[in-house]
Amino acid sequence: MQYVRLGRTNIEVSRLGLGAMAFGSRRWRDWILEEDEAKPVIDRALDLGINFFDTSDYYSGGESEAVLGRCLLSRVAREQVVIATKVGNPMGPSITERGYSRKHVMHAVHASLKRLGTDYIDLYQTHIWNPGTNLEEMVIAFDDLVRAGRILHAGITTMPAWQLAKCLSIARETGRRPFVSAQNHYNLVHREDERELIPLCRSEGVALIPYSPLARGFLCGGRVEGGGPTLRARTDEFTHRWHGRRSDFRVARRVERIAYRRGLSPAQVALAWVLTRPGVDAPIFGATRVEHVEEAIEALPVTLTAAEIRSLEAAYEPKPLAGTLG
Repeated sequence: MQYVRLGRTNIEVSRLGLGAMAFGSRRWRDWILEEDEAKPVIDRALDLGINFFDTSDYYSGGESEAVLGRCLLSRVAREQVVIATKVGNPMGPSITERGYSRKHVMHAVHASLKRLGTDYIDLYQTHIWNPGTNLEEMVIAFDDLVRAGRILHAGITTMPAWQLAKCLSIARETGRRPFVSAQNHYNLVHREDERELIPLCRSEGVALIPYSPLARGFLCGGRVEGGGPTLRARTDEFTHRWHGRRSDFRVARRVERIAYRRGLSPAQVALAWVLTRPGVDAPIFGATRVEHVEEAIEALPVTLTAAEIRSLEAAYEPKPLAGTLG
């Protein structure tokens, strides 16, 4: 396993992080692994040197955090793993049980700590973005959690670059700790952050820990219009919403051709591309089988040729810019 520093922090994380959205309760999504099914996957990740695990309070209504915490801490000491989780998605019926008010952030972190079975979170991140957020209140709330010892570092997920820039500026002006990482949506069929967010993070030393490097399985081979070979491929509404343009299928076919020529899996080609992008520290991948973890680890030494990279990138069609102020 390779290890890297998380941005400008001194914390060392494995070059790949294991995402825990697929672990929790099948009551949330049909393709979720229950605890007895998730444990072998998590155990194999630990065996192969992965020390970086990412989840969210929202996944399986909090059960993902509980499953991950029990599986990890039954195997290793708390000091041996880096646990990341997220806040912001709705966690109840009322308007105060979501977003980034100081009230909700303070309540949510206590609930996450209890579910994870730990007294601190290594990396606490914003989740789904609310464009109407009072950024100063949010920055100060996250910093207060660091000062209180409940979290060690704070990060963001999928935030417009201009708002992250404002958050970094607020932290400087108020003497607060800045966000140290950005968990962004980045893969061969979603490269929009190359315009602004990635250059900003590289300039400011903010760690890039992209989620969905395999495009929620879209780049793993066998994908056809309207679905694919797995239950998730057929039922995951986000995959259908984000991936499926003609140009996306062109990219996927090129991934498959390169994989065939190199004796690799399509997933390994797609992951190798993300791993070698400038500024990327530790992509976060999902796994529902032990073999998925092993396959991802085997992608670490893969080097794509300049010609292969050009072929993969040339097939991409940028998406229209959405409004950023609404």
